[in-house]
Amino acid sequence: MTTKDPYAEFRPRRGALVARGAALATVAVLGGLALLAPGDWAPADRVLLFLFGLLAAAGLWRFGMVRALASADGLLVVNLVHARQLEWAEILRVSFADGTPWVLLELADTEELAVMGIQRADGAFARAEAARLAALVQHHSS
Repeated sequence: MTTKDPYAEFRPRRGALVARGAALATVAVLGGLALLAPGDWAPADRVLLFLFGLLAAAGLWRFGMVRALASADGLLVVNLVHARQLEWAEILRVSFADGTPWVLLELADTEELAVMGIQRADGAFARAEAARLAALVQHHSS
């Protein structure tokens, strides 16, 4: 089921939940291990283990924050490491080929850009979101 607003945010469902749950579990497990480790562990080792858990959790949480924001002016794609603002005219085609984990945009500069906010793991919802994005591209290209 998709939303009626064509400019609604594109966000993964399953991937975001798994990433956030894994982030919380990582902090809980490594934080618990840092607290309950044998007595011969130095305090610095405990702190470093907990900090490592926080760093790993931050990376996982970031994976849960991927999205794409559509507006009348263009599309902002927020992936793991970077965000890219595109004008609608830059997007030539939206594809969701078999085997790709997320939607790919074919751009006018001959590059491809992954839209991690639409993930194959979401099944029918992801296909509907890819179709909504393709419709937006088509609408703004005419």
